[in-house]
Amino acid sequence: VPAAISLSLLLLFLSMPVFLVFGIGSSAVATLGLNLPWSTLIQVAFGAVTKHVLLAIPLFIFAGMVMLKSGVARRLVDLALSLVGHWPGGLGVAMVLTMGFFAAFCGSILAAITAVGSIMMPEMLRKGYPAPFTVTLAAAAGLLEALIPPSNAAIIYSALTGVPVSSTFAAGVLPGLVLLVILVLLVIWRCRRMETEPRAGAAVRIAAFRAAIPGLLTPVIILGGIYSGLLTPSETAAVASIWAILVGFLIHRELTLPALWDALRTTAITTAVNFSIIAMATFLSVVLTYTQAPQHLTATFVDFGVDAITFLLMVGLICLILGTFIERRVPFTINTD
Repeated sequence: VPAAISLSLLLLFLSMPVFLVFGIGSSAVATLGLNLPWSTLIQVAFGAVTKHVLLAIPLFIFAGMVMLKSGVARRLVDLALSLVGHWPGGLGVAMVLTMGFFAAFCGSILAAITAVGSIMMPEMLRKGYPAPFTVTLAAAAGLLEALIPPSNAAIIYSALTGVPVSSTFAAGVLPGLVLLVILVLLVIWRCRRMETEPRAGAAVRIAAFRAAIPGLLTPVIILGGIYSGLLTPSETAAVASIWAILVGFLIHRELTLPALWDALRTTAITTAVNFSIIAMATFLSVVLTYTQAPQHLTATFVDFGVDAITFLLMVGLICLILGTFIERRVPFTINTD
């Protein structure tokens, strides 16, 4: 068992894919240390990735990618720029607001950074925004996708814990809005001495709003279907995907068959990565269940008199450290030409 744990840590520091770290290390502990048969691990992993609620993940990712190919992201950016472009750091504020809204019908950090970042980051660099600040802001704003519903992280949490998806979605709204406001205030303060853009006229704002109406309706369809009780999260994601295709082909008329195929391919790749992590993480859950590690850990904290706030701070610190190593790389290039 110590050798298996050491192997997992070695793979982690070598920047191996997370699912391999979970799979190799946990399976070694389970088979060599606990003498569990492989069939047990396979059955648990299969059961974890075949839960009905997880069907919403690829559908939401697909809806976001189709919205990207349909020009919805660009129209949302134009609307945000017309409203806040004249503020201090207006381009940065517009990027944060657009990513926050894009989160309301996508749930994928990759799709948000690709859709909004590819439009805003080159423009920010051309306007003199520091490159480190621009890239960091895009990455931080991408975290809104993990909080504002529909969030893939919330769906995975619901699948693993049995908590209703509507409850996890509702729990992410307030933290997501708080993070959005903090990022906006940070951009305004950091960019207060930068030259501002001209204020957009009423005609420009109205035109931008009309062009963005199909995208603005998407969160209403998604969240309205879930919280009204008419649709399950998976059904809502399917409706959002169909709506995205209709917007692309019939309303904006920018979606093409090759673009649709590319959206399907990207969705398949992203889904495979996510589901691989879910499947291999169940290996670790099996090890924790058989070794009763959570119970022993809880008893240790109780013996030391650790209260709930201290425990949460410790968990946050651990996540901060692990986030340095356990983070999926997103290949992204900025074209400033």
